[in-house]
Amino acid sequence: MHLTRLRSALHSAASSSPEAASRAASQLTTPNRLYELYDPCTVMFFFRNKHMMVDFGTGDNNKLNWVLEDKQELIDIIETVYRGAKKGRGLVVSPKDYSTRHRY
Repeated sequence: MHLTRLRSALHSAASSSPEAASRAASQLTTPNRLYELYDPCTVMFFFRNKHMMVDFGTGDNNKLNWVLEDKQELIDIIETVYRGAKKGRGLVVSPKDYSTRHRY
């Protein structure tokens, strides 16, 4: 519901001044481009405005972009990220290795 209201507010603002909206949009570096968020669902971790990286064994330490088997897996990952962040680490190792997840 909040997203719908945000979209309508942005649409009305853009339609009132299309040149200003397109100029402002071209000057921004969007998080989607910055973090290469192209998948329909992606989870990234931040702690105190700092990007936390997680070594899942997949080669991409920036984000989690696949479906987990159960919610306990996500809880374990979040706890690991939190503990590492509290210790000042920027990279933590996932409690489960996902490197053999998509073996063909």
